[in-house]
Amino acid sequence: MTDNRRGRPRERGIDDAVRSAVNDLLGEVGYQRCTVDAIAARAGVGKAALYRRWKSKAELVFAAAIHDDALASPADTGTLRGDVGEVLAAIQSSLDGPQVRSALPGLLADVQADPGLAARFGEVFLARERAYLVEMLDRAVARGELTRQPDLVAIHAMLLGSVFAWLHLLQEPTPSAGLADVLAKPIHAGLRALADEPE
Repeated sequence: MTDNRRGRPRERGIDDAVRSAVNDLLGEVGYQRCTVDAIAARAGVGKAALYRRWKSKAELVFAAAIHDDALASPADTGTLRGDVGEVLAAIQSSLDGPQVRSALPGLLADVQADPGLAARFGEVFLARERAYLVEMLDRAVARGELTRQPDLVAIHAMLLGSVFAWLHLLQEPTPSAGLADVLAKPIHAGLRALADEPE
């Protein structure tokens, strides 16, 4: 899904410079020392420009290292099973890598410690992730693969939680068949079971 908000094309250069600065600093000094001052200096922009776009360091780091508030539409493979696999692969791509591993513990601690920041994350990032999933589920309903849209919070937790747990809690090696392929079959079955539950 493209972002058509006014001003975004002119900001693309800033976004790219900030993303590069954040990821470089996460690799060099870690999340705690990746300050807004350091990001602004590395990106060659003023702090005011950063705070116009992002409201906190945590939001800035999440947008640069994981995903921002503009997500492309989920891939349409023609089947729900295929779409689930593509979504899982996209989640894995956003949560994998040394910069994300460096950022997540401190970032999640900051969000959990600040109710206002947690609410902001819900409005900016979680709402966009759920809108992304609605696109996939609506297609499945239109194709007749689902009788109705299942509980969105449960689906979000199943998809995001499974990848997050594998990469950051269990720390298991990536399966030779591919993480998305291993997880897609049981999650697809669970998703269909949720859709079939009586309301």
